[in-house]
Amino acid sequence: MIRPACEEQPPLVLVVDDDEDVRTAISELMLSVGIEAECCASTRDLIESPLLDRAGCLVLDVRMPGASGLDLQQHLASAGISKPIVFLTGHGDIPMSVQAMKAGAGDFLTKPVWDQTLLDAVTAGIESDIAERANAQIVHEQVERYATLTPRESQVMREVALGRLNKQIAYDLGITEITVKLHRSNVMRKMQAASVGELIRAWEKLPAEVREPAPA
Repeated sequence: MIRPACEEQPPLVLVVDDDEDVRTAISELMLSVGIEAECCASTRDLIESPLLDRAGCLVLDVRMPGASGLDLQQHLASAGISKPIVFLTGHGDIPMSVQAMKAGAGDFLTKPVWDQTLLDAVTAGIESDIAERANAQIVHEQVERYATLTPRESQVMREVALGRLNKQIAYDLGITEITVKLHRSNVMRKMQAASVGELIRAWEKLPAEVREPAPA
């Protein structure tokens, strides 16, 4: 079973298909290789499920009564929910596949599909979600640390990350080089960076809107 390093719960595959036989078959296939699966008969059932918060991926039928799998993909995107999607349908066509892939689908498979092909797509989706969640956690931690910096420390961190020397930073900010070194030391401690390289990587992890230069 695939287990994310930063999650206590194992990954979960959410299967959405209006055909009960298909749901059962996919669920049993996932369980046969140790992957937990839950099934929904409609997109509404999935939207109302708390299981969307779990690491994993979605296996969606495209054409269903009511909202389609493509509708669900758009709904999740507009809600800021990023989760890999494997579309599985017996009615797929090229334009639909292109639309799904452009919107971020991990794969688009047509029924009938080989078990291993589906398992490979699901495994890739799970691994992608785990990696994305791990990266998001790192970004969150860096943003929290960055928030503890004073405005001047933020300026110094930015300048250091841009490769500026202490004397250059001192001149630009109108402070002494000793003061720059003090701020730099505080930045390294607060950002938990053991080297300039780590500090630069921490800076690069910050969202663009956070990295805007602090006012003088």
